[in-house]
Amino acid sequence: MPDIDLTRIRAVVFDTDGVVTDTARVHAAAWKHVFDAFLRGRSAPFDVRADYLRHVDGRSRLDGVRTFLASRDLHLPEGGPDDEPGAPTVHGLGRAKDALFTREVDEHGVAAYGSTVALLHELRGRGCRTAVVSASRHCRQVVVAAGLIHLFDVLVDGEDAARLGLPGKPDPALFLEACARLDLPAGEAAMVEDALPGVEAGRRGGFALVVGVDRADSRAAEMRASGADVVVSDLAELTVTGHVPAGRR
Repeated sequence: MPDIDLTRIRAVVFDTDGVVTDTARVHAAAWKHVFDAFLRGRSAPFDVRADYLRHVDGRSRLDGVRTFLASRDLHLPEGGPDDEPGAPTVHGLGRAKDALFTREVDEHGVAAYGSTVALLHELRGRGCRTAVVSASRHCRQVVVAAGLIHLFDVLVDGEDAARLGLPGKPDPALFLEACARLDLPAGEAAMVEDALPGVEAGRRGGFALVVGVDRADSRAAEMRASGADVVVSDLAELTVTGHVPAGRR
């Protein structure tokens, strides 16, 4: 089984949706609703398995709109943050998706992956620090709703990215910001991602260990090609060894 060796790794940085919480499917469903309404009469419907994973997953909301539309050779004006949800602009589609996702979380709550929660407890019990990262502006809302905020030393999300001007994945800026707040280099941290742009960000950021989570068991080869050192279908497959020495925490 793949190991997280705490004699050389002092922190683990987790992506949120699809790694910590079972919200990737909620994002995907919201995107399908919005894109299908826009695509009617223009192109084939949005394919959750292919389009979401390849063009939207792991990206900021607006980058997801741009990247997916470009894949269909469709282009919209940028618009602005005050556009009506569903307006035919990048911001308009993004705001429509945002409203659907927020409503779903408010009405039905958020579920966390039990194996991830168990791993977080084990890591922290062995002196390892933890961070949670997301391109989404709803990261804090999601982590709090899941009852997990106390298990992370640091949270970096889309609000931070906008405030600090951090580029989105596959740029490693979000993950490196988490390391900076933990006061350690990426070379002494592991990161866990379920999206290909995020895996690439881990490689580009110089993390000591990049773990890809492939819950659909369909992208292991792509994840390894993008830079994953190991690929698992669930975090229960990971083994933690050693302890972070007290003087290095």
